[in-house]
Amino acid sequence: MAERSTAAVDVADNSGDDPLTAKADKAAADGVAEAQDTADTSAQDTDGERRSGEKSAGTAPELHSGHKLARRYRLEECVTRLDGFSSWRAVDEKLRRAVGVHLLPADHPRARSVLAAARSSALLGDPRFVQVLDAVEENELVYVVHEWLPDATELTALLAAGPLEPHDAYQLVSQVSQAMAAAHREGLAHLRLTPGAVLRTSTGQWRIRGLAVNAALRGISAERPQRTDTEAIGALLYAALTQRWPYENDAHGLSGLPKDVGLIAPDQVRAGVHRGLSELAMRALANDGATASRQEPACTTPDELAKAVAAMPRIRPPEPEFPTPPDYQRTTYQQGTYGRPQSRPGTATQPLSVPPAPLESRTGRALKWAVSALLIAALGLGSWQVADKLLDHDKGAESPRPSETITNQDDEKPKTPLPLKIQDAEEYAPDGSPQSRETVGNTYDSDSSSYWRTKYYFDGPELAPSVKRGVGIVYDLGSDKDVSSASIGLRYGGPRTTITAYATDSMSPSGSVDSMQKIASGQTSATTLKLSADKPVKSRYVLLWMTAMPYSPQDGYSGAGYKQAITDVNFTG
Repeated sequence: MAERSTAAVDVADNSGDDPLTAKADKAAADGVAEAQDTADTSAQDTDGERRSGEKSAGTAPELHSGHKLARRYRLEECVTRLDGFSSWRAVDEKLRRAVGVHLLPADHPRARSVLAAARSSALLGDPRFVQVLDAVEENELVYVVHEWLPDATELTALLAAGPLEPHDAYQLVSQVSQAMAAAHREGLAHLRLTPGAVLRTSTGQWRIRGLAVNAALRGISAERPQRTDTEAIGALLYAALTQRWPYENDAHGLSGLPKDVGLIAPDQVRAGVHRGLSELAMRALANDGATASRQEPACTTPDELAKAVAAMPRIRPPEPEFPTPPDYQRTTYQQGTYGRPQSRPGTATQPLSVPPAPLESRTGRALKWAVSALLIAALGLGSWQVADKLLDHDKGAESPRPSETITNQDDEKPKTPLPLKIQDAEEYAPDGSPQSRETVGNTYDSDSSSYWRTKYYFDGPELAPSVKRGVGIVYDLGSDKDVSSASIGLRYGGPRTTITAYATDSMSPSGSVDSMQKIASGQTSATTLKLSADKPVKSRYVLLWMTAMPYSPQDGYSGAGYKQAITDVNFTG
């Protein structure tokens, strides 16, 4: 899987309103207001108006394209310059990849909070968020470096083309609510969850950028951040269903609702809106006075919203549309006239001359005589060889006795592969983050209904090296055996599963996978995979290393994502 980069720099969006419950003079903890120095309260809001109690921002650094930070990050294009900070598209010359950079002077009133927010966000390490790569104070500058995803598209751009399909809107609210629930469990809030902060990658996954950092750059905080982020997700879903912003003011390139109408349900704004998603959007926006038609309780946290999404019937993607084949056209060949001239009215039909049989012509007769001569010559040669053999036998040449028969080693039949019994197994997790150690034994217990399952990932099928290089299990065969093949039963089908078998030195290999001896490798979209070695490899310990997994729906407690489960493993040698 390719390394993650960012679809656009996390820029300041100068349109739209802040979430309804965001307050500039409150801290970010539900129900707990931490005192904050008035000099460090909020800065300019999204409409460009300064809030009260703000200390004047530091002077924005005068930088230009081509400037390098830390002799590594070369600035390419300034995307936004606002309220004392600027956002750039840049290039990491060390790793040769595009990155995004936020810059502000070290004496900026929000410099300390931006650094703290960036470092806290980087520690989360959740692949559903655009990752912070570096946060540094250097040479009177504070800069935050983050991913750049060139293959991703902002929700703002998607909505410019029209409302989303029900399946896409369902995936949006499901993935974003789950991601924000995970962030809030770690004490992180977004507070600026606008359509410009949500991206859809080329694989259909939704990513969130600017976690904690966007709000810190603008000095935004909230008395109840979970409620603020939940209402923001409800607004995103509302916009995805209707292509309208759920408030009176126009924002983010979308028209607002009619004046003096209030917040009405999405299925009253636009015909054909999915009823369940419409009610879900109203439950998330219920804190502004909206009510769902069936009077379900309001969702006040991302976790409650994620559970409400999970309780809905799954919305499947639309069936692919295939073009209608053209009407059947009869050809002149099917009508029996292929190659024949069309007769004209009034003309007499000319008799057709019948050609001679192929072998009745002069060339045919010559060919028959040549074949006959070759047959006679072949018969004569065969008779002479038989006679020669008989004469040699009469001269006393003895045939070898049965006990003296010479056998050719190349003619021996190959040995029948024998099954190799697995004595023990352990999960191999070189990064210290195992998948399910306690269920490894299910992969060789001769029970196809039991299995060892990986965690689910949001990028795939190839695992991202920055998240996970691979997952695997080491098997103990009891003693050194010649391993020639492996048969692996899988729980999930679909494109695609890639597994490689390696010979290792112990149950806990000391070296990296690259240093191990490769036995065989294979790829499948089915639920079975057969690995066959070019020649047997002698080893007691065998590692099955999985580097690609198919996308599979939610299964029990395992959410939807790229994942795989192994049911049965057998080795032969």
